[in-house]
Amino acid sequence: MKIKVTDRNGKNSEIEGNDGWTVMEALRDNGFPVAAECGGACACATCHVYVEESWAEKLPEPKAEEIDMLDMALAVQPNSRLSCQIVCSTETDGIAVTIAPE
Repeated sequence: MKIKVTDRNGKNSEIEGNDGWTVMEALRDNGFPVAAECGGACACATCHVYVEESWAEKLPEPKAEEIDMLDMALAVQPNSRLSCQIVCSTETDGIAVTIAPE
């Protein structure tokens, strides 16, 4: 599946995500600067991304744990999500995200 990524400098890229893996894993494995300090356990906010508005409404609502972690993140917007909580699947093929500021 494809993931469209805008990095912190505004550069656009398209990467592959593995079915069943998370967007965070795809970003990390493709060298994008997501620290993912908790390894995807939803225990930090170092994989914070902004999901393109047209995609934000297509994703499942964030769980309480994700909302709690986003409360501690910087520069949170209505379309903020933790990329470790977005699973790659046919439903998310083509999703577009922007890596949030550190």
